Amino acid sequence: MTKFILWLILLFVCWPLALLALILYPIVWLLSIPFRVLGITVDAVFELFRVLIMLPARILGGAQRTRT
Repeated sequence: MTKFILWLILLFVCWPLALLALILYPIVWLLSIPFRVLGITVDAVFELFRVLIMLPARILGGAQRTRT
């Protein structure tokens, strides 16, 4: 809702810039998709490394977590 109100203010102040933003927003969103996928992949790799590093401690029974 905030973005819409800001866009309306921009439309009132400078309508050509608001229309340009309206046209460019979907293009920028599409171009950002590969970076989102890359971020998810990097996060998954770091999580895998963390699990692999903690595996010996979990096997030996260290730091058992209690579930509530």
